[in-house]
Amino acid sequence: MRRRNFITLLGAAAFTSPLAVRAQQRAMPVVGFLCSGIGDAYKNSMAAFRQGLKQTGYIDKQNVAIENAWANNEVEGLPALAADLVYRQVAVIFAVGPPAALAAKAATSTIPVIVAIGSDPVKLGLATSLNQPGGNVTGATFITTDLVTKRLELLCEAVPRANTVAYLNPSPRHSLPATEQMTSEFLAAARTLGRRVVVLQVDSDRDFEAIFEALVERHAGALVIASSLLFDSHDNKLAALALRHSIPAIFQRREFVEAGGLMCYSGNWGDAFRAAGLYVGRILKGEKPAELPFQQSNTFEVAINLKTAKALGLDIPRSLLDRFDEVIE
Repeated sequence: MRRRNFITLLGAAAFTSPLAVRAQQRAMPVVGFLCSGIGDAYKNSMAAFRQGLKQTGYIDKQNVAIENAWANNEVEGLPALAADLVYRQVAVIFAVGPPAALAAKAATSTIPVIVAIGSDPVKLGLATSLNQPGGNVTGATFITTDLVTKRLELLCEAVPRANTVAYLNPSPRHSLPATEQMTSEFLAAARTLGRRVVVLQVDSDRDFEAIFEALVERHAGALVIASSLLFDSHDNKLAALALRHSIPAIFQRREFVEAGGLMCYSGNWGDAFRAAGLYVGRILKGEKPAELPFQQSNTFEVAINLKTAKALGLDIPRSLLDRFDEVIE
């Protein structure tokens, strides 16, 4: 009798276990990740996001699932991707960059949206105020759009003989809300520093080769790359082209320097993504985005690649090197 009961119970367990697994999978909360860029460009930042989640007790693929929705630099596709996340009833949407944040907000007023952006969320219409967001959107901000003047100053210190400095801008469909302001600040700073300027616009990474050939033809002695998710997705290609054409360049991402670019100066992306991960975890535990003030990262990442400097024939002064957080040799 005991043996028959054991076999009956075993058979019942074997029959119901797939259902139990599916129920468990349904119970696992899903975080929809929305971004206009390309996945490989955000490995370090997403690692920081997962660290933030882990601090609240959530571990990817164990008790939370992250569903990625990459637009692959096709910004026009963001509304459809956001709508699909809403249709799938994800628990939270994590949106990176203003275009993704705006698409998520337009797609839902009920699903919590956590953002990581380098722009003012109040000016974008994402929240009522930084301290009291008041709706379904909150998150973390990092400084990126106010640093173009500092980038130019650092570059001119490293390359004092660069009489002509170029500025690489994204086309309107890849622009940030502050793109026009950043361009104006670059032009004003270049005039103050007595530099001639070349401003070129890019719509796709397919344009990069021709753009760098144009920079050589116009005798650009240095290059500032504007803040743009289009450029974020192609650190390696931009760094390689700058080195191949012997153009010292500065960008907003540490990954650019790791890939062989000369310098970077930016807000701390890792801090912002980690803070966003913490907020996602807190919301999964029941807190409301309207009651979570925006977290503002005011730290900077400043790095230089001395191997690249040597290849470009640059002698970086000690007074400049001492101001960098990281020196890659």
